[in-house]
Amino acid sequence: MKDRILTALPVYNEAAHVRQVLEHVLQHANDIVVVNDGSTDGTDAALAAFSEVIHVENHNGNRGYGAALKTAFDYAVHYGYDTLVTIDCDGQHQPRLIRDIAAQIDDPENPADMVSGSRYLKDLDSNSVAPEDRRRINMQITGCLNEQLGFDITDAFCGFKAYRVSSLLDLDITDIGYAMPLQLWVQAADLDWRISEYPIPLVYLDEDRSFGGSLDDADVRLAHYRGVLNAELSRRGMKQRFTAECGQGRG
Repeated sequence: MKDRILTALPVYNEAAHVRQVLEHVLQHANDIVVVNDGSTDGTDAALAAFSEVIHVENHNGNRGYGAALKTAFDYAVHYGYDTLVTIDCDGQHQPRLIRDIAAQIDDPENPADMVSGSRYLKDLDSNSVAPEDRRRINMQITGCLNEQLGFDITDAFCGFKAYRVSSLLDLDITDIGYAMPLQLWVQAADLDWRISEYPIPLVYLDEDRSFGGSLDDADVRLAHYRGVLNAELSRRGMKQRFTAECGQGRG
């Protein structure tokens, strides 16, 4: 029996991108769920045009990026999918790679519980340049994850991922914001998940995208990320800690 693959898009106020992104996704995916996280900019109307070919899960109000991903996880589990692919709706990810990244989950030589897209695994000709503060924070947090949790990854924050749905049952996601993927990395280490990376192009279309409030300050954001990591380590009884020096100068 062929694996059932679900592609999920968390969406919040993406009226400028969602039509074009969905048109491309529909060329490369059969089952699609969009998690509309309380959009107020006309995203609802854009999604309505695709009502016959996608499913939409609506949040009453903006709960957060992590909450939208959690809804996608729960949907994949509830409806018995084998593989879940998550792709952001801001135009940074290329839908043509959906089937490729999904296939890596059951790679005969290197099966995985999670395949994480990486914009830094290969220097592709089409790569753009990441905003300096985002690359710096990504590299430092990625270095910390490698040092403290034994990973060998190059991109801690890429939203383009594939998951083995049966493995999602073991997660206990409580962070509903942008830092949710960091909580997931800690749990993946604790659960001994098999993890691999898949190279994807580095594309930035909106360098001024807001993280919300004080998190737009890079130093505040970095401190918040460390706090989330350390809180999850403590919650799971793990001894590692992420200090201000952790990951300095490493990728």
